[in-house]
Amino acid sequence: MLRRTLLKLLAGTTGAAALDSQVLRAVENLRRQMDDAMAKATVSPAMLDQWEQATGGFGRQYMNTPPLRLLCDVLLEFSAVRRAIEQRQPLDVQERLCRMAAQLAGLCGMIMIDLGDHRQARAFFRTARSAADETGDRALRAWVTAREALVPLYYGDPREALMLARKSRDLAGQTPCAARAMAPVVEARALAMLSANSGSNKEAAEQARRALDRARAAFAQMSASERENPAFGYTERQLYFYQGDVLVRLGQTMEAEVILEQALHKYQKEDLLDQTLIRFDKALCRLLEGDVEGALDLGIDAIEQIEKEFRTELLLRPAYDLIKKIQTKYGELPKLKSFRELLAERAIDTTETGLAVRPT
Repeated sequence: MLRRTLLKLLAGTTGAAALDSQVLRAVENLRRQMDDAMAKATVSPAMLDQWEQATGGFGRQYMNTPPLRLLCDVLLEFSAVRRAIEQRQPLDVQERLCRMAAQLAGLCGMIMIDLGDHRQARAFFRTARSAADETGDRALRAWVTAREALVPLYYGDPREALMLARKSRDLAGQTPCAARAMAPVVEARALAMLSANSGSNKEAAEQARRALDRARAAFAQMSASERENPAFGYTERQLYFYQGDVLVRLGQTMEAEVILEQALHKYQKEDLLDQTLIRFDKALCRLLEGDVEGALDLGIDAIEQIEKEFRTELLLRPAYDLIKKIQTKYGELPKLKSFRELLAERAIDTTETGLAVRPT
């Protein structure tokens, strides 16, 4: 009806394009359809609040929930947010949805790092970057980049991790946020790994220490809520742990053991992920000091303290690295065999879930 009216107007037919009842009904129907579309697409404030609370809760559960179960929970929420984003939303609602999408995708990437699937981890971080870019929030973009840097740090090239950490630092700028503390810590860890690989650690040690100083200064400026969330924020215990991890890789075992012990006491009993990695760092300290039996005892204790559903690829890697280092320097020892058997029976089985997680 509206097109017919327009054609009549263009043709210059006098009187033929009057605003009659049919045209008015067409105008009204079109207006109502727009109202209906906007009403259907708008997510209620209560639903947005619920999703944001759930997203924050997933971040707090990251350290103490079995990774496969947490992944399923996160993906279900991720799917609901995706369906909402597919529809037209007001700008403020769209921004909140994109923020949640970035956080949930980033958390999925973190869990995939734990499970050993670095390909899927990178894919989720790409999705998280796209969603974060839609918000225009530099702090959020910096957080995604800092978390993505852990993929090459654990499974690839420390040089790439160093590059991503510095990119995250640049994105964060002077904004007080979690990434300003996290990025220099990743930078310090990458420098320590490069130093250990090259056998020259004086300059790298200085650079790593300066990076840790920047991390501590940035941590002091973070909000209280960010200091309490181990996934979307950065906690004091994480800062202690990674500082100790850097010192271990630099070969400064005496100072590292003190800091790692302090870090261990700051964690709650159920925060299994980092506690296990700390115990393996302490085992590596013992090995560097020549105490092979002590190193093996700490490694065995670390594995025995975690249930099967927590024994991810990320947690087993330092155990196999410890075995490799011992075998290379001291040859085959009786306790190594029992340690290997313990690891074989304690590995998480992702094939039963249908997830394509491949050990690396």
